[in-house]
Amino acid sequence: MPRSTPGWNTGLKLVFAAALLLGGCAAPQSSLVAPNTITAPYDALAGEVMWAVVPPVNEAGTSLMDPLEVGDALVAAVTEVRGVAALPLNRTIQAMRALKIERITSPQQVRALAEAMGVDGVIVPSVSAWDPYDPPVIGLSLALYSRSGSQGSLGLDPKALSTAASDERFLAHSNFLDRPVVAKIEHLDARNHQVQLLVQDYAHGRSDSGSALNWRIYLASMDLYTDFAAYHLVRQVVQDEWLRTARVASQ
Repeated sequence: MPRSTPGWNTGLKLVFAAALLLGGCAAPQSSLVAPNTITAPYDALAGEVMWAVVPPVNEAGTSLMDPLEVGDALVAAVTEVRGVAALPLNRTIQAMRALKIERITSPQQVRALAEAMGVDGVIVPSVSAWDPYDPPVIGLSLALYSRSGSQGSLGLDPKALSTAASDERFLAHSNFLDRPVVAKIEHLDARNHQVQLLVQDYAHGRSDSGSALNWRIYLASMDLYTDFAAYHLVRQVVQDEWLRTARVASQ
C-alpha cells in the first residue's frame, strides 16, 4: 500500500497515540533536591547551643534598609544551622531594653546580654552597604561573641568537676570572651560573577528550576538577596568555628 494512502496515515496516527499513552503511564520523576545545609562543630551530647542576634547597626547611610528585617534574616539563617538554635529577634530586643542597652558598644554589654538571656553566643551585625536596585548590593559584617570552650557552650562534666582539685581549668573554658571569636565582613555586589555563583549555589534546592527566573529570583528581590547574604555570612562564621573549636579541643 502506498504511504500516501489514508490507511497508512491512520495506522501511523494509532502508533503515535499508543506511544503517548505508554509514556503517560510512566511514573513521574521528582525534581526536588535538598538545599545545602550548614552543620555546627558542637557536640550535641554537651547540650543545645543557643545564639542570640542583636539588631544590626545601619552604617549604610540609607533609610531604605530596615535593620529588623536584616536581623530576622540572620536569625532564620542561624536557625538553619544543624546543632545551633536561635532566639527570636524580639526576645533579644526585650532583653536589651531591660538592660537599658540601646546599641552594643562594648564586650561588657555583650556579656551582660548573654548572661541575661542564657545564651552561648551573641552575633553583633552591621550593614555597611545597601542598594536594593538591580543589581542588588549589600555589605554585611558579623561578629560572634562566644564562650571560650570548644563546645560553644558550658559543656561541663559534673563528675570531672566534682573530682577536680580546682575549678580554674573549667572556668577558663566557660567564660565569655572580651573579643569576638569570629568576625566576618563581606561586600556582596550582584554584578560580580563570583557572587552570582554563590547565589546560584544557595538557590539550589530553594528555587523552582522550572521557573523563568530560576536562581536569579534571588537577584530580583532584595528580601531574597538579604536571605542569601545572611546565609553566606553565617556559613562563614560556622566554618571558622570549626577551626576555633578544633584548636581549643587540642589544648
